[in-house]
Amino acid sequence: MLDYHLHLWPHEFAETPLSLDQIAAYCEHAQAAGVKEIALTEHLHRFVDGREAIGHFWADEPDLGLRASMDAYFDHHAHADLAAYVDLCLEAKAAGLPVVMGMEVDYCPGRMDKIGELLGQFPFDVLLGSVHWLGSWRFDDLADPASQAQWGARSIDHCFEDYTLAMEELAATKSCDVLAHPDLIKVAGHQPDAPQEWWDRIAEAAAKHASVVELSSAGWRKPVGEQYPALGLLERFVARGVQFTTASDAHRVDQVADHVPEMRSLLLSQGVDQLVRFSERKGHALAIEEAH
Repeated sequence: MLDYHLHLWPHEFAETPLSLDQIAAYCEHAQAAGVKEIALTEHLHRFVDGREAIGHFWADEPDLGLRASMDAYFDHHAHADLAAYVDLCLEAKAAGLPVVMGMEVDYCPGRMDKIGELLGQFPFDVLLGSVHWLGSWRFDDLADPASQAQWGARSIDHCFEDYTLAMEELAATKSCDVLAHPDLIKVAGHQPDAPQEWWDRIAEAAAKHASVVELSSAGWRKPVGEQYPALGLLERFVARGVQFTTASDAHRVDQVADHVPEMRSLLLSQGVDQLVRFSERKGHALAIEEAH
């Protein structure tokens, strides 16, 4: 198997120490679980360079609570140096550790070209595209009262519509290689009665734009209590010939390779016998049996 979504720093940490020993510990934990290769994919917004590329898109947010929350969020997170992160990843690869260098990139309407210019300066192996915020609303920030209060002020159907539209737009930019946790909008456990239309659209966007999709165990650690994507969405991806990576979305070593046996069984039950690994932004098939 693969674990193609790993972070070096928990969200609550503002400091961003870089350590080859930490990456080695991730690799050891992953290999003990039968994971062949890991991808280091820190959030772009954790870097000073990333904040500049993303811009200050929430400046005109009329909801003062959301605006203040986003200000505090970026002030807390955006401290790391991108070049230093790249150097660490390259050092890990040179040391023979089974890692590829990646980044998790949030969809920022109107800014993806600017973000692409920044990331194009570095030899990334894989870029994950994700949607964590809709406008100024960080819907998956379960620790932020201003963000979580929005669930009571918005229609669940409208939330899924806005999220699906953002995922369609992200896929269409072709700025990233993998769509991460493709139904993250369900994270807090709020789900529509009939999600099939949105599932169809997300699956069609991935297929149309040749996006690889991530099967992630992170949802099992969240209130929703299930993998990303939901079984119905997973089936739609498979029916359209979409390819997969597997991931834990770990932010510390004990989460690395989380629920690997369950993900392997789920894919095999759907007739999926290959994953996609990446090198220099190009995908290569890896048999699940070989990756076990």
